[in-house]
Amino acid sequence: MDKLSELESKSIYIIREAYYQFKDIAVLWSIGKDSTTLMWLCRKAFFGTLPFPAMHIDTSYKFPQMYRFRDKYAKKWGLKLLIARNEEALAAGMGPDQGEKLACCNALKTDALKQAIDRWHFKALLLGIRRDEHGIRAKERYFSPRDQSFKWDYENQPPELWDQYKSRAEDEEHIRVHPLLHWTELDIWTYIKRENIPITELYFAQDGKRYRSIGCAPCCAPVPSTADTIDKVIEELKTTTTSERAGRAQDKESVTTMQKLRALGYM
Repeated sequence: MDKLSELESKSIYIIREAYYQFKDIAVLWSIGKDSTTLMWLCRKAFFGTLPFPAMHIDTSYKFPQMYRFRDKYAKKWGLKLLIARNEEALAAGMGPDQGEKLACCNALKTDALKQAIDRWHFKALLLGIRRDEHGIRAKERYFSPRDQSFKWDYENQPPELWDQYKSRAEDEEHIRVHPLLHWTELDIWTYIKRENIPITELYFAQDGKRYRSIGCAPCCAPVPSTADTIDKVIEELKTTTTSERAGRAQDKESVTTMQKLRALGYM
């Protein structure tokens, strides 16, 4: 079995195990390359039909291209799409220009996610994060428990040895499931090429720049690049020294910003 097939096989095993254990489950779809790859794997795990909802945490500040992509493929793939927004925070004027990014991300992403879990009573969520993307994410597990306040105790994670996972939740917990932890950014793009997975055009260079990581438009900046095709992106990643999240504003505020956000329940 080649490397990509091994990565795929392990991810599909985790997805199916999560669905077997938790019927009240959803997959988070941020519309980025990783979550779209996860969506592809989820559909592949169940032969093209997703047996659980896809949920988009919508801050209202995403790129227009992301909304168009979301609506097009939600319809094409027949997804049960749930859109979660923290309407109270938005009505109060919360946005990327309101002070530090930690407060905005916590209100429009973390709190919106908490509200969605409470509203739809999800016991588990599938997320497309990878260990190599950010230092704090390297501390994650495939099945990662959160407490009744949705907080993550990153200093006390369950061991995962010999593919034995904490795939059962206590009464007051919910579980974050991370089927892509063992993938790298290069693996994702190589798999996108092999599978011909549709990806938003933001990832491809225009006028000498492209986005490596996408989210809220005011908080993302493109990086210098001439990679305007998947093949060129793959070649660029083999030699680049620029970090994947170099264009993400919340990563620049403090070295602990992401750790604080994730401890509070952020994706």
